[in-house]
Amino acid sequence: MTVTAHSTPASRHRSTNRDVLRPADVDRALTVHDPARYVAEDWMPVRRLPDGALLVATAHRADDASLRDGLEEELAAPVDLLAVPEWELKGVLVELYSAHVADRAANALFDRSPELSAKVVFSRGQAIGGIAMLVVLAGLAVLWPWQVVTGLVAAISVVFLAGTAFKFVVAMQGARYDVVERVTDSEVARLDDDDLPIYTVLVPVFREANIVAQLIDNLGDLDYPVEKLEVLILIEEEDLETRHAIESASPPAHFHVVTVPRGHPQTKPRACNVGLALASGDFLVIYDAEDTPDPDQLKKALIAFKRGGAETVCVQAALNYFNADENALTRMFTLEYSYWFDYMLAGLDHADLPIPLGGTSNHFRVEALRELGGWDPYNVTEDADLGIRASAIGYRVGVINSTTMEEANTSMPNFVRQRSRWIKGYMQTTLVHARRPLALIREIGLVRFAAFTLLIGGTPAIFLGVLPFYLLSAVTLFVPASVLSAVFPPWLLVICLLNFLVGNSIMVYLTMMGPFKRGTFHLMVWTLLNPVYWVLHSLAAYKGLWQLLTRPHYWEKTEHGLTQHTSS
Repeated sequence: MTVTAHSTPASRHRSTNRDVLRPADVDRALTVHDPARYVAEDWMPVRRLPDGALLVATAHRADDASLRDGLEEELAAPVDLLAVPEWELKGVLVELYSAHVADRAANALFDRSPELSAKVVFSRGQAIGGIAMLVVLAGLAVLWPWQVVTGLVAAISVVFLAGTAFKFVVAMQGARYDVVERVTDSEVARLDDDDLPIYTVLVPVFREANIVAQLIDNLGDLDYPVEKLEVLILIEEEDLETRHAIESASPPAHFHVVTVPRGHPQTKPRACNVGLALASGDFLVIYDAEDTPDPDQLKKALIAFKRGGAETVCVQAALNYFNADENALTRMFTLEYSYWFDYMLAGLDHADLPIPLGGTSNHFRVEALRELGGWDPYNVTEDADLGIRASAIGYRVGVINSTTMEEANTSMPNFVRQRSRWIKGYMQTTLVHARRPLALIREIGLVRFAAFTLLIGGTPAIFLGVLPFYLLSAVTLFVPASVLSAVFPPWLLVICLLNFLVGNSIMVYLTMMGPFKRGTFHLMVWTLLNPVYWVLHSLAAYKGLWQLLTRPHYWEKTEHGLTQHTSS
C-alpha cells in the first residue's frame, strides 16, 4: 500500500469496508492543528456536512464514544466519525502538510536544541577561534617556518599515536569479554505472537530501483506476525523510478511507501525522521535497501530490550558481508567490520564508554528515540551523533547475537565517497559537542569524554595524518640523513618513523583479530594490506574536510547493487 494519496473522490473500499480518504475530500480550513496531533490521536476533520455536523476521519476509533464526545466539546459541533484505512489517513496528512512535515523532519532538533544540531557548522566562538588560530599560525610560519612545521608534525604525531593506542586498549578489553546479548533459539520460540508489540521497520531508499525487488524479498522473510509489522519504505518525492519499481514488485499489504516531501537537507536522517513521525510501533529498526537480516532478529531484539531494562535505548545487530571474497577491497571491508563489531563495540560496552551507532540494523525504543529528538538531518553520520546524545542522558546501547548481511563496497571510488561522508560526519559530531565541552563532561564524565574525543574526534585526525606520516616516513628511508637533519630535528623523524611502524602494526594486529570469532581465517593474510587501506581512508578524510568547508550537509550517495554476488 502506498501512503501517497490521490485527488479522487471518496469511495467505499470493499476489502476493508472502510471509506478511502483523498486529499480533495478535506476542507483545509478545518485542519488547524499540528499534524503530529492528528497522527498521535488518530483523527482528522474532513468537512462540514449539510446538517452542520463535522465529518471526522479515524482509522481505529470510529466506535470510540469518548473520542466523539471530546471532539464535539472541543469543536462545538456534532461529530460523525468516518472509518478509513490507517495509511490512507497518514498519507493524506503528509500530502496536505507536506511543507510542515518537511520542516519538522529537518529542523525539529535544531529548534529544540540548536547546540546539538550540525545545522550551524561552526559556532561563533569556533569560527572566531579558528580564524584567530590560523592567523597566528600563519604569522609564526612566516617568522619561523621550519619550527612551525616541526611543532605541527609533533602534535599530529601525538594524536595519531594516542588514537591508535586507544583503539588497541579498547579492543583488547573487548577480546576478554563477550558482552553481546546471547539470545537462544529456545527463548525466541517461547515468545507468543499474540503478546508481541507492533514493530516498525524503516527503509530509507534513494535511487535504488535496481534492488527494491531484493529488498521486498529480504524483509518479507522476517519472522514476525504481519498484522503487527509495518515496513515503511521512505522515498524522496522526486524518486519516481524507485517508486515505480516498488509498485511493479507488488509488495505485501504491510509494506507502505512513504513519500518524503521535498526539502533541505536531502539526507537519510531527514527521511528517517518522517518515518519516525508516522511510526505506529513501540519498537523500530532501520535497514538499508540491500540488507538481509536474520529472520528472527526482531524477536531477539525484543528479548534483549526486556533484559536491558528501560535504560537500553538501542540494540545493534552485527553486520557481515555476503560478497566478502569478491575482491581485495571487500576483504578489507569485511575484516574491518569484524574487528569493529566483535572487539571494539564489546570493549566500549564493557568500559561503559559512548558507542557510536551504525547506520543500519539499529533497533530502538520509539518513545526514547522521540525523547532524544530523532536524528540530526544536518549530520551526515547521524548514527554516531545519536549514540553520543543517548549516552549523554544515561541511555545505553547493547549488541545482540544476530547478523545482517550487507553488500561490501566493491569499487574504490564508491568506497571513497562513502568514507568521506562518514569521516565528515565524525568531524561534524566533534564540532557539535565541542561547543559545550564542560557541559558534556558534566553529563558523561571525564573518562567517557576522553573516549569520545579519541574515537570521534581522533578518527578523522588519524586519517588526516596518514598521508603526511607515510610521506615523511618514506623520505627518511630514501633521503640521506645529513640532508634531513638540516631540515627536521632527528627526534621528529624518529617519532614519525615509530608512528608509522607502531601505528600500522597495531592496526594490522587488530584487523587480524577479526577472523577469530567468525572463522574467516582465509582473510587473515589480507590484513597486511591495512596500510594501503588506510591510504584510501586518508584520501577520503581530505575529501571530507573539503566538503565540511564547502558542502557540509551534502549527502554523498553510496551506490548499491554493484556486486556480482548474491545474498542467497
